[in-house]
Amino acid sequence: MTTPDSLTTPDGTRIAYRDDGPRTAYRDDGPRPTPGDRGPILLLHGLAGHMDEWAALRQLLLADGHRVVSYDARGHGASTRRPADMSRRAAVADAEALVMHLGTGPVTLLGQSLGGLTALQLAASRPDLVSHLILIEAGPACRNPALPEQIATWLNTWPATGFPTREDAESFLGHEAWAAGLTQGEDGHWHPRFDPRKMVEAVRELATEDYWQDWSRITCPTLVLRGEKGTMPPEEVHKMQSPRPGTRVEVISGAGHDVHLDQPGAVYAALAAFLRTSEGVET
Repeated sequence: MTTPDSLTTPDGTRIAYRDDGPRTAYRDDGPRPTPGDRGPILLLHGLAGHMDEWAALRQLLLADGHRVVSYDARGHGASTRRPADMSRRAAVADAEALVMHLGTGPVTLLGQSLGGLTALQLAASRPDLVSHLILIEAGPACRNPALPEQIATWLNTWPATGFPTREDAESFLGHEAWAAGLTQGEDGHWHPRFDPRKMVEAVRELATEDYWQDWSRITCPTLVLRGEKGTMPPEEVHKMQSPRPGTRVEVISGAGHDVHLDQPGAVYAALAAFLRTSEGVET
């Protein structure tokens, strides 16, 4: 795996990212996507994830001519491990700074779970930077007083001394992509590239906040993908469509919460059809 690039945010946080594919910058007065050049997509992973969990989907998007940018959210992966600020405001500012840093112009945001919330909030606050929004198992109905404790309890089930082998990690975590986000320590064991306390901080606001006002401000074409076996309630999706009836919704068969890991081909097919329809670009 190549060493990722990075940028440093105003608060001193290092954000590691990958930038693959054509470098054309799309702006309102500039070139538009063509069948051989589909436009930039920014991928935003969920809590405790990492940029390379998008590997399978990334390859499909690159083959279709997209510029694909993915990054490790603050506190995750190769980005700063223990930033002082893990707030929603900081997470959204990081995504905004990355789009501005790369000079991509309006981008398609594709975010899963907590990364989807970041994408949703950026689309609400900076509509000039976002051409399309795709949410995977993510929406504005976040308020859950028990969530920080639930996340802390889940992370406490991970072995304190790390996983003896990658195979042990994959068996415990349920997917190879999660195991790929670990790093091997001097003890030979495999350890997470995040501080569990920072993961709890990242969801602390979700104990008391919902983001329906942000949702109501979004104007770009939007696709919501739910896993057939996921955790996003159908009622939330129905409520999302009430103020924005043009929101497109698809349920991915056989997928759980990590739809992009369980069914990357189906995610790609839904994404490609959505972008074709909204842009009027033919394959």
